Amino acid sequence: MSELEANEAAVIRGLVGEIKDMLTARAEQAPQDELAELTGMRTGPNTPPQESVLARLLPDFIRPDRDSFEPEAEDADTAGALRSLHEPDLIDHKSGVAETVLETCPEQGGTVSLTEDQADSWLSAINDVRLALGTALDISEETPEEPPEDQLQREHYYVYQWLTWVQDSMIRALTS
Repeated sequence: MSELEANEAAVIRGLVGEIKDMLTARAEQAPQDELAELTGMRTGPNTPPQESVLARLLPDFIRPDRDSFEPEAEDADTAGALRSLHEPDLIDHKSGVAETVLETCPEQGGTVSLTEDQADSWLSAINDVRLALGTALDISEETPEEPPEDQLQREHYYVYQWLTWVQDSMIRALTS
């Protein structure tokens, strides 16, 4: 059990909602397939998202040989086929955990009391938000501890750090 201030709840709800909206838009790009409609097997796009944040959230399912500058045609075909088969399930999972957060995070702040499954969903959704923010801010292992000078980036950087703390606090609470 934990308490969230109204502004903290608004940040979490807003960012998780944005991720969910991005995933929904990506799911809507899935090709309409008559065979999928008959068999119930959904397929997704066979190409990675163009937008860097979404590409980070929905990475390739295989990585081509990193020593080669050009991926082999068969690697690209395999990656496309795997993406087409598995991306809908990944989107469903990520959207589902986001929905759990939106359902359990009080709109005006207040007490948050979660089951273990709900806490796992929060951890996953917060991780997705951190991946998205980290990609947008170009955070890497070489990024200095000090936030950027640009005010907007600085604010987003502080949110990233706060979410890291929230995630760490949840992990500690779950493992103690």
